[in-house]
Amino acid sequence: MAYLKSLTAVDHAQAQGAQKEMLDTALKQVGFIPNMYANMANAPAVLGTYLSGYSKFRAESGFTPAEQEVVFLAVSMANGCTYCAAAHSMIADKMSGVPGPVLDAIRQGRPLPESKLAALYELTQDMVRNNGKPSQAKLDAFLRAGYTEQAILYIVLAVAVKVLSNYSNHAFGTQVDERFAAYKLG
Repeated sequence: MAYLKSLTAVDHAQAQGAQKEMLDTALKQVGFIPNMYANMANAPAVLGTYLSGYSKFRAESGFTPAEQEVVFLAVSMANGCTYCAAAHSMIADKMSGVPGPVLDAIRQGRPLPESKLAALYELTQDMVRNNGKPSQAKLDAFLRAGYTEQAILYIVLAVAVKVLSNYSNHAFGTQVDERFAAYKLG
């Protein structure tokens, strides 16, 4: 349910100033302007912060592409963002190499069949649900799975990035792009 009524997606062809700059950056990064980006461009600082944090998480986290998608999906699922769940499901399936049974489990709310990815997913969801204060049991399982304490800070970055997108999508009721439509939940 959207609650913003007067703001609409920023048309890249009509954008000027900071909005155009942010949408140009988005176009260079992903090759098209997702509906989410066109909406976020209403506040260029929001889109700019999102694009920067997203890029830094991808480049610096030390997580594999599959692990990165597990983190993004964990946050998006915990926040109930159907747009990001669809987009990251497509990326997980087509680009990042998330095993099919893992992706299916995430999308269906079942336990993940791979223990290391399960520890990552569960810690991330616990962090979102408990406002950054995960249980000691989830932290211990995460560290036992072979992750480092530094990785926890990169999960914090991913949560921050996804809060920008998840909450913006809630505000706008963002429609899932055609590229992600096959992965729409429900």
